[in-house]
Amino acid sequence: MKHIVALSGGKDSTALALRLAEVEPRSYTYVCTPTGDEPEAFFAHMRYLSTLLGAPILPIMHPLGLNGLIAKQNALPNYGQRWCTRILKIEPYRAFLATQTPAVSYVGLRADEEGRAGGAYDDIPGIEMCFKLREWGWTIDDVWGYLDSRGIRIPARLDCQRCFFQTLYEWWTLWRFQPEVYAEAEGQEAVTGHTFRSPRRDSWPAPLAELRRKFEQGHVPRQRIAALQQLQCRMCTL
Repeated sequence: MKHIVALSGGKDSTALALRLAEVEPRSYTYVCTPTGDEPEAFFAHMRYLSTLLGAPILPIMHPLGLNGLIAKQNALPNYGQRWCTRILKIEPYRAFLATQTPAVSYVGLRADEEGRAGGAYDDIPGIEMCFKLREWGWTIDDVWGYLDSRGIRIPARLDCQRCFFQTLYEWWTLWRFQPEVYAEAEGQEAVTGHTFRSPRRDSWPAPLAELRRKFEQGHVPRQRIAALQQLQCRMCTL
């Protein structure tokens, strides 16, 4: 029986992997499913986790990655066509599990998110799903408490750098600090005729080219202003 731990790098999967190694030590296979569009913080975090776990973290990737699929399909993942998670994460992980049977697949779903599904992989013959955080009764407070006790810090951003779920602040941050990635995403919109952002999400422009012009004119998302204000208030109390 193989034991496979799926890691996104977020707080829940990180806590699961580290705690599981402590209380149920055995030979685990650690895997992640990057899209190829993650920030460097993701890969640095995975390297750090690999050191803590004393084992490699195996990347399971679609051969084309996000940008390759955008070019091949001439389409962007967005609210109207969310194909990215299925093609880049679910299908590669399913294909991997099918080669590992019999196996237990561990996923970091907490006890306080009962309505959330964790991937229906137990329909694969020989695959058993296991949700240890739920078995332990861990809530989000338990996860953060455990990570704090281990001195683990989760990077603010671990998923794709161009994602339709991103907030305006995250798009502003991408434009401000990684203009080459923003420009590439802007070019992908021009080629495909689609936008990452939904026109109905807020009052800001949906096309990244128009959004960039707003940023260049000095318009700043309120989230950014609020973050700076919180930082100033904190500095005043130090």
